[in-house]
Amino acid sequence: MSTATMLPPGLEGDLVEVESGGSGDWMTFEKRKWYTNALIFDPSGLKVLLGLKKRGMGIGLYNGFGGKLELGETAAEAAARELKEEAGIDAPLEHCGSLLFVTEDEALGIQIELYRASSYNGDIAESDEMIPQWFATTDLTAGITPTGDDALPAIPYEQMYQETKIWVPLILSGKHIVGRIDFVPNASVERKYDMRRWWFGVPSASQS
Repeated sequence: MSTATMLPPGLEGDLVEVESGGSGDWMTFEKRKWYTNALIFDPSGLKVLLGLKKRGMGIGLYNGFGGKLELGETAAEAAARELKEEAGIDAPLEHCGSLLFVTEDEALGIQIELYRASSYNGDIAESDEMIPQWFATTDLTAGITPTGDDALPAIPYEQMYQETKIWVPLILSGKHIVGRIDFVPNASVERKYDMRRWWFGVPSASQS
């Protein structure tokens, strides 16, 4: 692990690299569109709540709860609103990271503010957009937590966006992350994008 002396364009801060890969020059973008994504844990930290998308972009995939900011909203306000709309609950959300997604030949970069909480209020409920489901955060190789009848499936990375395999484990480990991923269209599957280059870091103060 080494200190990043050259951050990818669009990232700021005193960051230490934790993961990078791919190749090619960083793509250009003109401005950003802002989104949120929230992960909810139970107080023990052994379970994480994800939602199965029922419609629109990402249909059939699991993700955290979130969406785009509405006019006049802060990211924190949008994160709370989306969580309530998609899962029926309120939570004391804490900011835990920022991601920048840039796609080839797209002028608009996607800025995603990440949030997490270890408690919530209300009854978790399916919405028009998402089906909430708990997953285990431990013993991922076995696929379940060792809790007998309460055993849960492992986080379904095979049914999530490909980049979640990088950033979700970092959030699970308690890190505050900053990252950028550049995407290119998949050569054979329409509306599918592949990671071309990526970089993730954490604040240097957290490593001291």
